[in-house]
Amino acid sequence: MRAGSSAIARLFSWTGALLFVLSLVYFLVAYLTWFGAAASAGTISAAVTWNVTLFTAFALHHSLFARARLRAWVARVIPPELERSLYVWIASLLFVLVCGGWRPVPGIAWQADGVAVWSLRAVQAAGLWIIVRSARILDVWGLAGVTTGGRAGEAGGEFKAIGPYGWVRHPIYAGWFLFVFAASPMTMTRLVFAIVSGVYLLIAIPFEERTLRAGSDGAYERYMAAVRWRLVPGVY
Repeated sequence: MRAGSSAIARLFSWTGALLFVLSLVYFLVAYLTWFGAAASAGTISAAVTWNVTLFTAFALHHSLFARARLRAWVARVIPPELERSLYVWIASLLFVLVCGGWRPVPGIAWQADGVAVWSLRAVQAAGLWIIVRSARILDVWGLAGVTTGGRAGEAGGEFKAIGPYGWVRHPIYAGWFLFVFAASPMTMTRLVFAIVSGVYLLIAIPFEERTLRAGSDGAYERYMAAVRWRLVPGVY
């Protein structure tokens, strides 16, 4: 790759990584602030339908990019080292669109007070800690598209059962569930987001594991044998 093209590629990768970080910050701000504002007006069915459709578009992107045939086509169209960056760009923009376009749903499912609300906040903090701790075990730069890496083991190495990855096979998803479902007040806006995103993750996990098993030359099967549970120790 020529020097000029290499510089453009690095710029594309790093701006994609920045967008990835900003999209996560945007989600945190949205979920902790205006998602938590109770909506008093509006049609529930229309808001839920719109929100589910919006999140489905985001989920379809993830599902399509996981297909080997599409990834092979993308690798023919753009330099292979930019494949992950392109995925990160599109995913981040779609996630911002989901958070920004999420329609308020009238009603409050529950609201805690006193010790209960602080207990829920502790659960949310634990969820965030699990997400951050798990992300640090991964190749974060690879996930953000800056390098061509990804989760340790995807290229044929061993998957390490360390930290939260020694508890469950998908600790980032586990932390996500803790964070989104331990909110208070749990407005219907938040609850719909938590349920829709949670259902998507539950559907995605078996497909993700099938891809990891197919591309790790037995490494992921050994990891599955070492760490039995996918999401909740002793349950699933």
